Amino acid sequence: MADTTFLDWPFFDDGHRQLAAELDAWTEAEIAPREHEEDDIDTLSRNFVELLGRGGWLEYSVPAKHGGRFDTLDVRSLCLIRETLARRSGLADFAFAMQGLGSASISLFGSEDLQAKYLRQVGNGGRIAAFALSEPEAGSDVAAMRTTATLDGNHYVLNGSKTWISNAGLAHQYVVFARTGEAPGAKGLSAFVVDADTPGCSVSERIHVIAPHPLGTLSFEDCRVPATQMLGSPGEGFKVAMATLDIFRSTVGAAALGFARRALDEALLRAKAREAFGQKLADMQLIQGKLGEMALKVDAAALLIYRAAWTKDVLGQRVTREASMAKLYATEAAQEVIDQAVQIFGGLGVVSGQPVERLYREIRALRIYEGTSEIQKLVIASQALAAAGEGV
Repeated sequence: MADTTFLDWPFFDDGHRQLAAELDAWTEAEIAPREHEEDDIDTLSRNFVELLGRGGWLEYSVPAKHGGRFDTLDVRSLCLIRETLARRSGLADFAFAMQGLGSASISLFGSEDLQAKYLRQVGNGGRIAAFALSEPEAGSDVAAMRTTATLDGNHYVLNGSKTWISNAGLAHQYVVFARTGEAPGAKGLSAFVVDADTPGCSVSERIHVIAPHPLGTLSFEDCRVPATQMLGSPGEGFKVAMATLDIFRSTVGAAALGFARRALDEALLRAKAREAFGQKLADMQLIQGKLGEMALKVDAAALLIYRAAWTKDVLGQRVTREASMAKLYATEAAQEVIDQAVQIFGGLGVVSGQPVERLYREIRALRIYEGTSEIQKLVIASQALAAAGEGV
């Protein structure tokens, strides 16, 4: 079992500690037997959503008035859940994360009718959610978005495409961002909830990646969406997207932390069991040096992640700087920790199906999605410069 002493930190209360213990036991019973399965990703993803719903864990992804655990989303709980699931299965973590990311915009900006229509079923696993922001020519550069939504009576007509969309083909609804033209650039975007079976909305391509997940490209051709499906007001799409990422960016770091903890655990077991040159790997100073650096990176990542989550939950303020730091450091550090774990395993570390081999494939995408490492550095720098300006 991974180190749990971090739960004694003052970022957490007894409820969080109980959550971590109960979920750890649940994942051991329910997720561990499935962690090596990769044959039918769509079916397995659906099964994980159903399983998480039955277990009550998806209740943490929606507010209390629609069947959730807290009045507002508790970021520390979301991070603890993602970290714990990721230690066992990247796909189980993915299934949980997308229920939250794909519905948080509705929780934050949806009308009462929209919240009532979608959130309770997201929280019990009855509906699969998705978040559709990226485009072929607009990933990090959101202002370059080309998908349009044109008002026609009491409907908006969507035309364009979205790509790298998680749960494409599985989701029952998508939160879709499109250009409505109230102002240039990012200020002219709006957000809509689009049911997957809306005429004109289709999955035009499935995307296959090194760590199998359900990903695809969405196409919109004269897709008519009622104006009542808009989140917030016209032109508030960028605000909707950034407020959602402000919550979930820290949780990406938490998933990376879960991967890193598993890699460290596997490396420790390997080092204590494997003999070479007449001694255990764990007795070799070079290996001890690697393990020391790995443990350091794990704890440093945890401190940044749970600082950001605590700041959001307790102080209730924007955590753009803190969440970017957490996401950047945790994902980059996890890549290094996992790489060292593979090195400690030697040739066995690159054998398909080995835990560290799976982790090596899983971690790579986290340094890209929900804001690349390069973008996080720019965000952190802009926040630091703004703070320096205020000081002057």
